[in-house]
Amino acid sequence: MSDNSSVHASAVLVGERAVLIRGPSGAGKSRLAFDLILAGRSGQVPPAVLVGDDRVHLDTAGQQLWVRPARELAGLIEIRGLGIRRCNFAAEAVVGLVVDLAADDAERLPSPEALSTRLNGVLLPRIPVSVSFQPLPLVVAALTTTESSFSRNLAADCAKGIGNHITSTIASDLVGAASPLYRQEQGD
Repeated sequence: MSDNSSVHASAVLVGERAVLIRGPSGAGKSRLAFDLILAGRSGQVPPAVLVGDDRVHLDTAGQQLWVRPARELAGLIEIRGLGIRRCNFAAEAVVGLVVDLAADDAERLPSPEALSTRLNGVLLPRIPVSVSFQPLPLVVAALTTTESSFSRNLAADCAKGIGNHITSTIASDLVGAASPLYRQEQGD
C-alpha cells in the first residue's frame, strides 16, 4: 500500500465496501456513521460496522482506496449526548463511496462531475450533502437504488411506456450480491 495519509473523517463498512464521511467539524460525521450502523441493524442497508470515527488513515493499493481507523481511536465513536462510546469495528475496508457533508456544490439535481471524486488517485462515487439536508436518506438511496439514464428514450424501452428504468451504479458496485434488493433485481 502507498500514500498513507491521516484525514479528519469517519468511515463505516456497509456490506463489502466502506462509506467515507468527510466534512467540517460539527457537520455530523459521527452522527451519520452511527445512523449507518443502525440502518444496517434494521435491514435498511447491508450489515454495517464502524471502521473509524473522527480520524482515519487512507492507503492506496492498486486501483483501490483502503481506509483503516487511527490506532488510538479504533473502536470508539462519539454519540452526541452520551459521549465517547466503544463499539465493534473493522480493521480495514475498501472505500466504495464518499459522502461530503456541508458541501458547497450540493444541489437538488447534481451534475455528473459532482457525483465523483478522486482521492489518492482513485476515482470514487460521491454524494455532496448540503447543510440543510439530512444525509442518511441520500446515502441509503445511493446504496439501495441505481440512477436513471437520461441518455436514451426510456419510455420506448418499457412495454407500458412507464416505469423506473435503472442502470447499474453504486447499488450493485457497493453492496453487490450481499443486498437482498440487488438479489431481487437479478431474479434470485
